[in-house]
Amino acid sequence: MESPVPFIPASFSDETNSLFKQVLDNLLDGVYFTDRERRITYWNHAAENLTGYSVEEIIGKHCADNFLMHVDDTGCLLCGGDCPVSLTIADGHPHWAEVYLHHKSGHRVPVEVRVFPIRAKDGEVVGAVEIFNDNSRQRAVRERARELAEVAFLDPTSQVANRRYLDQQLFQQLDQHAKFGTSFGIMLADVDEFKNINDTYGHIAGDAALVTVAKTLSNCLRASDVVGRWGGDEFMAILPGITREALAKASDKFRGLVAQSTVPVDGTQIRVTISVGAAIVAPGDSPESLLKRADQHLYTSKQSGRNRVSL
Repeated sequence: MESPVPFIPASFSDETNSLFKQVLDNLLDGVYFTDRERRITYWNHAAENLTGYSVEEIIGKHCADNFLMHVDDTGCLLCGGDCPVSLTIADGHPHWAEVYLHHKSGHRVPVEVRVFPIRAKDGEVVGAVEIFNDNSRQRAVRERARELAEVAFLDPTSQVANRRYLDQQLFQQLDQHAKFGTSFGIMLADVDEFKNINDTYGHIAGDAALVTVAKTLSNCLRASDVVGRWGGDEFMAILPGITREALAKASDKFRGLVAQSTVPVDGTQIRVTISVGAAIVAPGDSPESLLKRADQHLYTSKQSGRNRVSL
């Protein structure tokens, strides 16, 4: 947990605090301040966007008014009990939680909440600041991993889908394409010099490299996309409803983000790259023909110097 933020008076009356307000108003994370009675004294623009409540509707209200109605995964209301803001004001320590807030329009929004004490110059806790952001993507990734594990579709090393699940999804996409003409693409990504990583740093480092690639690819996906371990050091992504141009752009994005990732090994960081072969579905494709094209493109990427995309 991070250290508490410095004390910033809610009035923003002087030049320094005006600068703080300008910075906070331009954050993508929602931010609000409360006093010791949990009365809201500041509400930034991102908080308005994430909740639907304007600053005019919120300033002066109390958290206890329960307009955000934070609940946990079980639906238990937190504002009257284990509220992170109340806990921070009471014990002076930061608190963290994953909750669902109530949007003004009525639906629930999954957010990660971080709360820090606001202290006066003498150290006394005079309020709290809550920082929150939409974490639906992270929740979706974790939920997908949990669901895959329950039905034996999870690769235990990389924590993404296994080949059995990818085979199933590929068949479904081809079936949809044959019936309705819906487009999709696939990517085969192979970790460059994987044998060298294992030989130089050991198999634990090799496994860590697989996890790094898997997490990076998972964090790049749309909700409709699927990524999994195809086998060995090779991953597959299936991207429904995508054009050739968008597939090329997504493939290069994946390649570039992996190239900027690192694997911690014995106190140092080693870089990992991937070569990518991508293919868009064509009329009459079978799993074998589509995979053959992607594999041929992957071979081209390898032969052309690695850390590149062929489509």
